[in-house]
Amino acid sequence: MNIKTITSTPYNDQKPGTSGLRKKVAIFKKPHYLANFVQSVFDSLDNCHGKSLVLGGDGRYYNRDALQIIIKIAIANGFKELIIGQGGLLSTPAVSHLIRLNKAYGGLVLSASHNPGGETEDFGIKYNIDNGGPAPEKLTDAIFNRSLEITNYKLAEIETIDLDTQAQFKIEDVNIRIVDSVTDYAQLMTNLFDFELIKHAINSGTITLCFDAMHAITGPYAKRIFEQMLGASEGSVINGIPLEDFGGGHPDPNLVHAKELATLMFNDGAPVFAAASDGDGDRNMILGDNIFVTPSDSLAIMAANAQHIPAYADGISGVARSMPTSQAVDRVAKAYNLPCFETPTGWKFFGNLLDSDKITLCGEESFGSSSNHVREKDGLWAVLFWLNLIAKRKQSVMEIVHEHWKEFGRDIYSRHDYEAVDSEIANKIFDHLRELLPTLSDKIFGDYVVSYADEFSYKDPVDQSISEQQGIRIGFENGSRIVFRLSGTGTVGATLRIYLEKFSKDSNAHQQEPQQALADLIDLAEQFCEIKQRTGRTEATVIT
Repeated sequence: MNIKTITSTPYNDQKPGTSGLRKKVAIFKKPHYLANFVQSVFDSLDNCHGKSLVLGGDGRYYNRDALQIIIKIAIANGFKELIIGQGGLLSTPAVSHLIRLNKAYGGLVLSASHNPGGETEDFGIKYNIDNGGPAPEKLTDAIFNRSLEITNYKLAEIETIDLDTQAQFKIEDVNIRIVDSVTDYAQLMTNLFDFELIKHAINSGTITLCFDAMHAITGPYAKRIFEQMLGASEGSVINGIPLEDFGGGHPDPNLVHAKELATLMFNDGAPVFAAASDGDGDRNMILGDNIFVTPSDSLAIMAANAQHIPAYADGISGVARSMPTSQAVDRVAKAYNLPCFETPTGWKFFGNLLDSDKITLCGEESFGSSSNHVREKDGLWAVLFWLNLIAKRKQSVMEIVHEHWKEFGRDIYSRHDYEAVDSEIANKIFDHLRELLPTLSDKIFGDYVVSYADEFSYKDPVDQSISEQQGIRIGFENGSRIVFRLSGTGTVGATLRIYLEKFSKDSNAHQQEPQQALADLIDLAEQFCEIKQRTGRTEATVIT
């Protein structure tokens, strides 16, 4: 096999964000752009010679072309086994599972998650390490530093690989496996949940369901699991065919972008349960008849009910949430005497906690939750958890949520996203907030007395690494919070996110509409950050 060395010049914009490198397709198509980044990944690993690598993506535009390039670079760099999803398709949690199942050295996930897809939209790539989780900051920093100095990459001269047929074959001494994208992941789910109980509830009509795959990666997984294995009626999975442009939609499972599903669930004749997932299958939105379950509440309810799920019947070791996620799960952890960790946003921060068995369940307010079965957030896992819980408790989604609020109180919560904000303006807003922080302690704003105001930093309890500048927090004596954070998941400008949280012990808290209940905090947030004043915008792009 001939290995070529291709001369290239470095790019200065290949710093991975919280979930890898995300750019417009046109940028990835620049000469050597993708190849430079992939070679930088391999150059930053200790030794990939003779190792296994998992490859797959969410099927968005450029997925197939990118895979062919990556295959050639991986072989040229000494990998001896490539495990590739059929059609180039693998959900992000499925990649994590395949890495762990096959004891692979790592994997490359081709996805920009919940970002739009298509020729003029977004593409992304990230490296997952041998535990199945996203690369830690130490490695992503090394990848970026290497990308700034790279001058060439290696490329194997081989024919285009047929990705569409399941097969196992060799290219000289390199083993290539094209595997069914769904089977191993579906088998894992049967080991975690009571499929017979869920199937009985569906067949008896106790559970009716609708799952919106949003023309993204989870379509084939959902059809196999929900319709074929659990017996849901054909058509229970909508928008189930993965498309390169996600059917022109925005594969972000929230009430704005999953409008078809939301409309169904907030009208007469709604099914008992509904859910949606995102571009790469790691996020979830949970709905019941006339109720939306916030991701923060979903995590807390899972923690409070883990004993009802076979995989967690013997108890859980602890829980963790990202800093902006509401404190609802903290209240469950306190009641059950469980360790509870607050981490920066980004699933990679849960990896050490899971590997050291400090936690079993974890989640983020950005529609992500999971457990120790993989090292990624897992949308279909969350859906199956809820289906198992409904079947076991024989209650509706609304009844389960309201009983939880009655026992633990309600953290009324919302996130306001201002997308594609000019980066200079966004940075000035945060400079302004940083200057404001020292002046806020003990200040009174109506019914709100500031108890702390800081910029969150995190010391990993396992490896002692420190992550700074992870969001600005303003907390009040009554338990309310406002959090400001710049997101690293967009590809144009900056996304400024404002998180608002207010705790209520009122047993009738379920009657409160979040935006009305949070009105005072919304006004305070604007007073602090002045985003409307500084950008000229009158409202957030997305409110969840």
